[in-house]
Amino acid sequence: MKAVYVIGDVQGCYSALQALLEKIEFKPTKDRLWFAGDLVNRGPDSLAVLRFVKSLSSAAITVLGNHDLHLLAMQAGVKSIKKGCSLAPIFKADDGEELLCWLRQQPLLHYDKKLNYVMTHAGIYPRWDLAQAQAAALEVEAVLRGDDHQRYFEHMYGDQPDLWSEELQGAARWRFITNSFTRMRFCSSSGQLDMLEKHAPGQQADGLVPWFDLPSRVTAQGTHILFGHWAALSHSLPLKIKKIHPTDTGCVWGGELTALKLQQGKKPQRISVLCEKFLKPA
Repeated sequence: MKAVYVIGDVQGCYSALQALLEKIEFKPTKDRLWFAGDLVNRGPDSLAVLRFVKSLSSAAITVLGNHDLHLLAMQAGVKSIKKGCSLAPIFKADDGEELLCWLRQQPLLHYDKKLNYVMTHAGIYPRWDLAQAQAAALEVEAVLRGDDHQRYFEHMYGDQPDLWSEELQGAARWRFITNSFTRMRFCSSSGQLDMLEKHAPGQQADGLVPWFDLPSRVTAQGTHILFGHWAALSHSLPLKIKKIHPTDTGCVWGGELTALKLQQGKKPQRISVLCEKFLKPA
């Protein structure tokens, strides 16, 4: 049976990724890598990370994170490429267009029924069951891969709507789904998303709880959930919440880059390498 390793936010830290793969003795002919999003931005070599992950072909699966979508919004002309931007080399590369086209085809959600694990960048909105989450992901993936992707990026940014309704339509619906899969951390007891709070659990404003800690979370008894995005959680690992597996351990901030080796019927095995600090916490 092939070994499956889930890797948290790489964010352009190519050397750390290679060190981690050496440590786990990764073999693309027999192992599989799942990347929890945010391959790019902030770190020193996003271009090399994109090239490497794309080159792995079927040996790797990656879901889109908020930084990956930001890169694609820059390609769409919605965000400017500022001087000194860590993503600028991608637009100057001969294969830049090819890499961005490949990135835009990647999913928001990956589910493995046999292993009973689902992976997104930020988590699963607590009012959705797995089937609803899969359907929501497919909606936005179809837009990203289709002729309407320019309009998607023009309306992607924003914190509203912050509460799910099946009545949502068009750009507002796409935005809520995108925020849930790529930006979510805290929500209210009613399921309203809060996009401003970024602290570790226990330091948040009154009335907010981590999305995975909502007592009425629909997926609480079901599939294991893998996600990245929330580096502050690395200070409170390991979580004691059943079937919740965060993977972002703050590589670009001088923390670690982590892989979880998935094992059927057992807790994932955690393997990490120390990382050079490229950014200081705000």
